[in-house]
Amino acid sequence: LLSFDFSAACCGFLYTLDVAASMIQSGRYKKIIVIGADKMSSLVDYTDRATCVLFGDGAGAVLVEATEEENVGVQNSYLRTDGQGLPFLHMKAGGSVCPPSHFTVDHRLHYLYQEGRTVFRYAVTDMSNDVMKIMEMNNLKADDVNWVIPHEANLRIIEAVTKRAGIPLDKVVVNIDHYGNTSAATIPLALWDAESQLKKGDNVIFTAFGAGFVHGASFYKWAYDGAAYGK
Repeated sequence: LLSFDFSAACCGFLYTLDVAASMIQSGRYKKIIVIGADKMSSLVDYTDRATCVLFGDGAGAVLVEATEEENVGVQNSYLRTDGQGLPFLHMKAGGSVCPPSHFTVDHRLHYLYQEGRTVFRYAVTDMSNDVMKIMEMNNLKADDVNWVIPHEANLRIIEAVTKRAGIPLDKVVVNIDHYGNTSAATIPLALWDAESQLKKGDNVIFTAFGAGFVHGASFYKWAYDGAAYGK
């Protein structure tokens, strides 16, 4: 049994799903479980009320396996990294760059730090561009998209991204009001909530944005009728 961690912040599930699909397509692996999980309550500074109230703890998983059917499953992805965004969303201390010390602990440097307005601006721009790029790569118009399942960071970000892409909000899965921002777990949790509504052949777009910055989108042709699998 092979297992490994993939660190890509809030894009972790999206990046790992792409890697898993590639491993399946290589023919070397038959079934892969992709898990997105984060315990954000251990990373947030509860004296920073502007940040701590946004996050939650969560975990979700999917089973990825090969199929003999054509044109279903993960079709392709568009994933990007922009290291210029590091100062705006990161942990200032920890690891080999800034090991724990009395100074870093006393100055609360081991908690998540973000500059909200800057992150918002980057997130809207990058995620909307990613969604439109994945649509272009697959010759999809807005009317062809059945569902968008985004990273659940902020409702205003989701609304702005889908508006720019021309996709109405009733095609977007939103559950941030239930769980908060659970980082790598947001997309699998949203997928679980929406599964019963998904139909075989639906065009589904995943999109995410996270610290680093990392961001991207994936196009998935849904492979089964979700209503047949009762929760």
